[in-house]
Amino acid sequence: MSLQSPVSLDEAKKALQIGFIEDDQYITALLLASTEWSEKFQNRTFVSRTRTLVMDNFQSVIRPPYPPLVSVTSIVYVDTAGSDQTLAAAAYRVDATSEPGRITEAYGYAWPAVRSVTNAVRIIYIAGYGNASKVPDDVKAAITLLAKHWYEAGESIQDAASSNIPSSVKSLLWSNRMVPV
Repeated sequence: MSLQSPVSLDEAKKALQIGFIEDDQYITALLLASTEWSEKFQNRTFVSRTRTLVMDNFQSVIRPPYPPLVSVTSIVYVDTAGSDQTLAAAAYRVDATSEPGRITEAYGYAWPAVRSVTNAVRIIYIAGYGNASKVPDDVKAAITLLAKHWYEAGESIQDAASSNIPSSVKSLLWSNRMVPV
């Protein structure tokens, strides 16, 4: 799954008071850029999608970035012999209730030994609020405001990404911002 905006093209066009279709592709691109900027600012995932966390070794508590954590699809590691192994789901616990979520060893299990190489552990997980309707309204408002700001400024997508962000957008996103662990 790739990045998806929780704000539809129709919702954005209504906010921009636009009834024509000539700018639909540009507005869609602005919505994606606004969503990406907002996710990075909040350190969160909005519309659920698959993410990957890579680490050099196991940690006692693993907190996948960009919550909310929904589930873990797989944990693959490089064993001491250099072969990829998939860790059995029974060997770990997924806490999707805590914020941010966490992954720990299951009772009676220990993390396996891994080869001393970079990126020896890969965790594939699902993060996000669910579909677009489940994304908080303040987030959707911020994305809409940012796309509108960039549209009205007439900036290219590349220029927009480095432009000044309105304080109203940051204010809407600030309350649920996650500090990276």
